Amino acid sequence: MFTLHPYLGFDGQAREALEFYRSCLGGTLDLMTVADSPVAAQIPAHMQEFILHGSLTSGALTLSASDMTEDVGRTHSVTLALTTHDLGHARQVFGSLSQGGAVTHPLSPSFWGGTFGQLTDRYGHHWMMNVLPQPG
Repeated sequence: MFTLHPYLGFDGQAREALEFYRSCLGGTLDLMTVADSPVAAQIPAHMQEFILHGSLTSGALTLSASDMTEDVGRTHSVTLALTTHDLGHARQVFGSLSQGGAVTHPLSPSFWGGTFGQLTDRYGHHWMMNVLPQPG
């Protein structure tokens, strides 16, 4: 059995992005800068405050990020999908995540009986919000 959690790459914005995501999703944030790591001496001085590894944990969600990923600047080909039964909470999170970004599909009723929306956040990452009807 596996647990899958997204690991996002940034170019000097990982701290800012993870703090933004925490403001949207809640949870606990752990950050390790290059300067605080055993590899600090091997990394240029201008990168010492970059995030070597950061993680946001909110319930069952773990979202990790780093400024040290080699593929920063690529086209974001992954969409982060959030699913809930709580429409009110979904509206709040969707609105928060879209600040400074672009809503590509407004949060609205879907043909499958739920509510669905899509956005691209201010960092260029794609999100889907799916609100399923309450079971039973």
